Amino acid sequence: MRDQLLRWIEDDRHRFIAFLRDFVRAASPNPPGDTVAAMQHVRALLDEEGIAYRLVERDPTMPNLVASQTFAPTPKHLVLNGHIDVFPVENAGQWKYGPWDGALADGAVHGRGVADMKTGTSVSLFTFLYLSRLGTDLGGRLTLTVVSDEETFGPNGARHLFDVCPEEVTGTACLNGEPSSRHTVRFGERGALWLRFTITTRGGHGAYPHVSPNAIDLAYPLIQDLREFTRQPFTEPPVLAAALEASAAAVDAANGKGASRIARSITMNVGTMAGGPKVNMIASRCQFEVDFRLPNGVTKADLLAWIERLRGKHDFSYEVLMSNDPNWCEPDSELARIVRRNAAALTGIEPANVIGLGNTDARLWRYRGVPAVVYGPAPRGMGSLDEQVAVDEAFDILRCHVLSAYDYLCR
Repeated sequence: MRDQLLRWIEDDRHRFIAFLRDFVRAASPNPPGDTVAAMQHVRALLDEEGIAYRLVERDPTMPNLVASQTFAPTPKHLVLNGHIDVFPVENAGQWKYGPWDGALADGAVHGRGVADMKTGTSVSLFTFLYLSRLGTDLGGRLTLTVVSDEETFGPNGARHLFDVCPEEVTGTACLNGEPSSRHTVRFGERGALWLRFTITTRGGHGAYPHVSPNAIDLAYPLIQDLREFTRQPFTEPPVLAAALEASAAAVDAANGKGASRIARSITMNVGTMAGGPKVNMIASRCQFEVDFRLPNGVTKADLLAWIERLRGKHDFSYEVLMSNDPNWCEPDSELARIVRRNAAALTGIEPANVIGLGNTDARLWRYRGVPAVVYGPAPRGMGSLDEQVAVDEAFDILRCHVLSAYDYLCR
């Protein structure tokens, strides 16, 4: 049966590439997050195959799709998860190929979202398509979740599914094709905490600086003290620490030198700052937003306690914009072992167990104690210029997902 699956993949080579290119052309930048055209492209494939599905919507411009196949009775339930919204494009004229053209050139498909994550979502779709043909050769249940609103961690995507139909989408394992590279299998992620800080003063005329402090000037020492939190010691769970030490070289190979250190570090990025109405006025208000990334072993409560202690030194207010807890599952879960085994056999590369630098919807399964494994293409150009996925790499990922899903559900 594995040989049959591989034959179907090879027979569909041109179909898969054409589907992926048209998927890129169905532009779905978030913001604004409208994924109706991208979801229609997904629905057309499922309709062509006669596969039943249903849409689950909180916002009609951000639809989600759920499809399930039940095989012979066993406890296993594998969920395939992918999202269809992508990062926006601000500098289209600097791309080698148009970001929404879905160009096939230089042995790769090019365009915004092809790595993050329309290749991975296409892989999930075709995996579901092929395994649905097998019927009673498999056991348990296979569920496909195609979601919106992932890029902003919004409430309209996978979070909505867990709100309204958790019994359908939780499963016993989750397989996701977010960018990881053929060198790594992700079993966890750092957390993220986004905060907005506001400083206010009396303000005044710029020629009379003695009448009031400048809110912008006050922001800088606060930022320096916030950054001190990145130097705080913490303790990783021993199993996690051992896996990350063993995978350091692979993490750097996949994401660039230094990535393995970052995966185990607290990091802070000041992403926005605004203040002052006019050049010749003392700024009476300054507002800046900070993105903290928290490794496993550091909690949101740790960071907020640090911030509260700074109130004795600085006058400011703040609000939490978004919070994702650090998360990880057993590095050697059954699904992780299956994925690594198939990846190595297909590519000749033994992928290492790693923690992701960014956040994905896979975290939502891990929060519920479900092993969630990420294996996808390299993040070339992700969120930047000239995003692309090599065709050969895309088919390696497809073959690995199809065979791994089969192995997990095989009776």
